[in-house]
Amino acid sequence: MMVSPISSRTYGVLSDGQEVVAWSLKGRGGLALEVITLGGIVTRMLAPGRDGRAEDVVLGFNDLAFYAAGHPYFGAITGRVAGRITGAAFTLDGRMYQLARNDPPNHLHGGVRGFDKRIWDASMLERADGAPSLRLAYFSPDGEEGYPGNVHVTVTYTVTNENVFLIESEAAADRTTPLSLAHHSYFNLAGEGSGSIADHQMEIFANKFVPTDEHLTLSGRLEATAGQGNDFLRPRRLGDAIPLLFQQHGDLYALPARAPGVPAPAARLRDAASGRVLTVSTTEDYLQLYTGSKLNGNRAGKSGAAYAPYAGLCLECHGYPDASNASLRDGILLHPGKTQRHATAYAFSVDVAEASPADGPAQTAGRASQE
Repeated sequence: MMVSPISSRTYGVLSDGQEVVAWSLKGRGGLALEVITLGGIVTRMLAPGRDGRAEDVVLGFNDLAFYAAGHPYFGAITGRVAGRITGAAFTLDGRMYQLARNDPPNHLHGGVRGFDKRIWDASMLERADGAPSLRLAYFSPDGEEGYPGNVHVTVTYTVTNENVFLIESEAAADRTTPLSLAHHSYFNLAGEGSGSIADHQMEIFANKFVPTDEHLTLSGRLEATAGQGNDFLRPRRLGDAIPLLFQQHGDLYALPARAPGVPAPAARLRDAASGRVLTVSTTEDYLQLYTGSKLNGNRAGKSGAAYAPYAGLCLECHGYPDASNASLRDGILLHPGKTQRHATAYAFSVDVAEASPADGPAQTAGRASQE
């Protein structure tokens, strides 16, 4: 009996009576996802390892109650604007828009009820290659969370036959407004309940980043990574690198110029023990690394293990969050009559041989003193 590569079931019902549906997508190469219509959250991501066994490589919970109670954006679509908007306000066409200070003194990931807390309409898409594909749609009305304009947005999740989790977004608005979405899974390639990502090796294909202050407020300028603890141009063991990062958090990296509309490699993550390799490619201009430093172990995850700091990391691809910064915000302003399109691919592969430690000695230089 042939099993359908895409199926759905009721996941639960929210306190206001809204039904949440879970969709399962399984590719021919073995990569499989579960997605719920609340926030477009990826609740499970099963990826094969060197031994052929699939492990769940994203942090999350087993039931709706934990997601509805609030969480650190596990697996969600973040928006209208992913990341921190400086001072919880932006200026557009001479007008200032005040937003919620939900990460004081800044605005984070779309506000108190951003896209991660909304119910998305889901429908199956047919592709010529037969890969399972799910279209999520949401209408954000003018004034929602303080943002101007009515916005229609779709996010399509596809699991390709080559074990790529492909995310494609389209959006249109009736007024100029900032829009910059990101996928917010916390990855642990050894398995979501396996402990720290300290032994993972990381590369980020960027040599510039945006410094922040103690509140992680973006400075609005670019600085070179050369000679600093956040330089990942060569593979580095995260257990060696994280202590050298500012607040052990991770930075917003400016990605090199790429051909318009064509995803280009942004980062690579590798777990030597399982052989799993995750390569991230995107059309976006920035990559936010988040090490999971603020996970506090106060809630158990899917396997029953508590998620302590560094239990998983995020590789968030999006635009520059602060719409007031004309020099860095290119690409996040959505104009009437134009469609914004972006694509990010999380590609899984397997190293067949055991790996040696990351090349080169651990760096000792930290963030410059202005932090």
